[in-house]
Amino acid sequence: MDSLILINPWIYDFAAHDLWSKPLGLLYIAGYLRGLGLNVHVIDCMDKNNPDMLNSFSAKKPVVKRYGTGKYYMEEIEKPSALKHVQRKYSRYGIHPDIFRILLTSIEKPSAILVTSLMTYWYPGVIDSIRIVKEIHPGVPVILGGIYARLCPDHARNFSGADNVASEINLDNISSLPDILASFNISVETRHALSLRGASAFYPAFDTYNKIDYITIQTSTGCPYKCKYCASRFLYPVFKRRDPDDVVSEIIHWHTGYNVIDFAFYDDALLIDSERHIVPILDKLKTNNIRVRFHTPNALHVKEITSDIARLLFSSGFTTIRLGLETSDMDMHRELDKKIALGDFETAVRNLREAGFTKKDIGAYILMGLPGQSVESVTETVMFADKAGAMPYLAEYSPLPETPLWEPSVACARFDLKSDPIFQNNSLLSCWNDDQLKKLPELKAVVKKIREA
Repeated sequence: MDSLILINPWIYDFAAHDLWSKPLGLLYIAGYLRGLGLNVHVIDCMDKNNPDMLNSFSAKKPVVKRYGTGKYYMEEIEKPSALKHVQRKYSRYGIHPDIFRILLTSIEKPSAILVTSLMTYWYPGVIDSIRIVKEIHPGVPVILGGIYARLCPDHARNFSGADNVASEINLDNISSLPDILASFNISVETRHALSLRGASAFYPAFDTYNKIDYITIQTSTGCPYKCKYCASRFLYPVFKRRDPDDVVSEIIHWHTGYNVIDFAFYDDALLIDSERHIVPILDKLKTNNIRVRFHTPNALHVKEITSDIARLLFSSGFTTIRLGLETSDMDMHRELDKKIALGDFETAVRNLREAGFTKKDIGAYILMGLPGQSVESVTETVMFADKAGAMPYLAEYSPLPETPLWEPSVACARFDLKSDPIFQNNSLLSCWNDDQLKKLPELKAVVKKIREA
């Protein structure tokens, strides 16, 4: 039987926090390949519950907070030369490289190694993981996929060290993966045409973890909106949803079989066409007496939150509500996303509050750092969210290739965004000038005061 290693690399960044963050695509692929009869080994370099870190190193275990979130293991490292000017610590988040080497060495003669990638500007962790992989298992083909591989395929082919950059693979065409494996003489006897829809034959391989703090779940891929700052339409051109019964079965599987209480939805449009999707999902969970907690880190569309939906969310165990406000400037909304009309946000928050959610339960994501956006506009949005009864959460804009806002971002950025994905780091706020950055501490102080009130 062919043996495969699937790897989620380290994060190299100025900051990182586990907010229900798991390599869901990689875990789906692991479950899929396992279902085809392959021997699959998952190494998650970001696993904060890795037992070898406690047994072999004096590093203090990261505190796991309520609902399973928390910090990662962290070690300060040298900044990339392109970021030397940034006066902040740069760190490797995740397990120690020696533990990574031990885990790799413990797996004999893999036929191939699959590496995922998330944020484009985290590619230094991808490069280092592949370098170590090739040290431990020379000659074994390395296949790179994920968001960085899809959005920056040329950079990935030139610098990652991977033997194959699978820039076309996503959850909608996962069944084409055996063809890539076949190009490396890895045979897969059964090639089921599986995808995220109708995926009851396999679940993501969360069971490969030593401990499951939470489950991330995706009931759809893509999004019907065309927000200019988002790459969702490129990564998944067609909006597709799973069968509600399949979603219910998966939640029951993890809850009853593994005692999981916390579930985080990764959907970009969870509430769209709610009567045919989220409503039957939640109703069937109630019928089966499944009592869990739900979290929405990817944000909900505010115009979908009617009074009935708000009450259903509250009664179904939704605990962490995040709303995609982005800005209170309606002219900017009409230009960027057309997903909010005047009064939509206030109505959604009022419906949620009347259903039983408190202000601290309801967070509003507010974009900052957009091309042409003023600091004053962001401050006004923060005050708007507070007055409406929600908690403001600043979300730094990351300029990404394959989005409509990419070229305007390139035109106004302080760095050459096309020269290196490292400059796409949201912490840099590349599209704001020095005068705007000087006002940032005052803006963050306003948000802090509201959040601590």
